[in-house]
Amino acid sequence: MQLYNTLSAKEREALIEAAGLERLTISFYRYAHIGNPPILRNHLFIRWNELDVLGRIYVAHEGINAQLSIPAENFEAFKAHLDSIVFLKNVRLNIAIEQDNKSFLKLKVKVRDKIVADGLNDSTFDVTDKGIHVGAERFNELIEDPDTILVDMRNHYESEIGHFKNAITPDVDTFRDSLDIIEKDLAEHKEDKKLVMYCTGGIRCEKASAYYKHKGFKQVYQLEGGIIDYARQVEKKKLENKFLGKNFVFDHRRGERITNVVIAQCHQCGEPCDTHVNCANEACHLLFIQCSACAEKMHDCCSHDCMEIHKLPYGEQKKLRKGKGASNKIFKKGRSEVLKFKK
Repeated sequence: MQLYNTLSAKEREALIEAAGLERLTISFYRYAHIGNPPILRNHLFIRWNELDVLGRIYVAHEGINAQLSIPAENFEAFKAHLDSIVFLKNVRLNIAIEQDNKSFLKLKVKVRDKIVADGLNDSTFDVTDKGIHVGAERFNELIEDPDTILVDMRNHYESEIGHFKNAITPDVDTFRDSLDIIEKDLAEHKEDKKLVMYCTGGIRCEKASAYYKHKGFKQVYQLEGGIIDYARQVEKKKLENKFLGKNFVFDHRRGERITNVVIAQCHQCGEPCDTHVNCANEACHLLFIQCSACAEKMHDCCSHDCMEIHKLPYGEQKKLRKGKGASNKIFKKGRSEVLKFKK
């Protein structure tokens, strides 16, 4: 019985091209109490592999978090399978605004301690006791209310290229970093202000809404479906789009355009730009913002040192990496000192 990938990313890419089928990029999550995550993990892998699902899925005792792509012709069978699982019946599916057949190239279903790492160790915290979900129309009303505090629950490199106007955008590298910072900064408003949160697809602000309720905030709201569903709702209902820029996504696209305004800048030259790339030097792989002119000039690298390494034959590059761990710059997400115009 096959429970793991047998094809490389390059082999899968070739198969996708040969098949010529339209694929849909989808994300969903559901917080629930799962008794045996490994059994669920294996069940999902077997069925979804049959449906040619590719993506990154995390299963834990607290629920499931899935980002994936699937041939459009298999969508109804996929949805029927989700509906056959009690806690996933009628789960909201966020379909990407911008599609890319190669958004994912492998199927990875992993068991994790949590579907969103939060650094919490509090047995009294119930992640399913969430805040009030609101759609785009109500969200727009709330964020214009002077008694509302709007908080972006994403990381600095995400909000740098796009966020809602007037939102607090914490300068953090991870979700777990933001929880205590936000509670401390807003502690005096637990009783009198409406705390409204948003994130990419809803998973982080749903956990955050439960956490802040647990910490004593009285009026806690979250944007249902996150930025992805907000963009669909404002288009469908002809509402004012209050998002500025691009929505960062965690697949090969790295971002999808929500509005035409560009609020970020190239980290190398300072020109307006909101295109995230990874440094072409595989020993670095730093995530940063780079315009097309700098990409050409720097050969898709973040620094002159990386550019010189990238120019070497692949065999020599591999020898240089041998015995060394991954550069910690990969986790800095644009904070490297080699970037002159980083945020």
